[in-house]
Amino acid sequence: MEGLSADRPAPGFEGRPIHTMEAGDLLAVLKLGLGDFLRAPLFGLVIGGMFALIGAVIVLSLTIWEMPWLIYPFAIGFPLVGPFAAVGLYEVSRRLAAGARPSWHDVFAVVWAQRRREVAWMAFVMLFVFWVWMYQVRLLIALCLGLISFASFEQFVTVVFTTQQGLIFLALGHVVGAALAMVLFSITVFSIPLMLEREVDIVTAMITSVKVVLQSPVVMLGWGVFVTVSVLVASVPLFLGLLFVLPVFGHATWHLYRRALPQ
Repeated sequence: MEGLSADRPAPGFEGRPIHTMEAGDLLAVLKLGLGDFLRAPLFGLVIGGMFALIGAVIVLSLTIWEMPWLIYPFAIGFPLVGPFAAVGLYEVSRRLAAGARPSWHDVFAVVWAQRRREVAWMAFVMLFVFWVWMYQVRLLIALCLGLISFASFEQFVTVVFTTQQGLIFLALGHVVGAALAMVLFSITVFSIPLMLEREVDIVTAMITSVKVVLQSPVVMLGWGVFVTVSVLVASVPLFLGLLFVLPVFGHATWHLYRRALPQ
């Protein structure tokens, strides 16, 4: 298993044919993702648990800081950083597919090694987009609702859903959010696993990811919407659903990448 070493980079990216994805591919990778989770459940539960804990802490902090109106946009935008959080899951799937038994030392050695590779720069890109999302929410609140302070999340929901200004804010926010999410999804869904597997610069990886998405736009858009909605639903009970949903989708995304860019 020499090629799986965290200290030995994979061969340079030389360009691979892009497979046109179909709906059947999505079902197949979901089954593979579930299979990987069941074969190595502890990795998924720990990584999903860490992600869920971060989400719960941030929501609690927003409540303590008396900014409950940011909870909903935060929950909407939180999945945007999911692909980066799934790096460890990609590595688990990579080792399982190669016939290796993943260990905590090997998996986290690979994750830790990414700080010196292009994946680290992708983290900045994703966090920047997330920051833009949260900033535009506050901007839209100021433009649509004025300088209103909300005493509780319930009051914010009431204003948003029962006033004309609130409905305008809701519509504009979802349009802008959908655009940001689609851009981020297109540049990250395949670029992160590609950079994990091979020594590829971030620009090449993002361009390749966008090309793959454009090769099968309807199927990939459906995948993005399905993943986002599933993660949102899983986040409702204090993010506890992410213990299962995040690892399954993380493993599935690795297999989706290998189908889209076959060796």
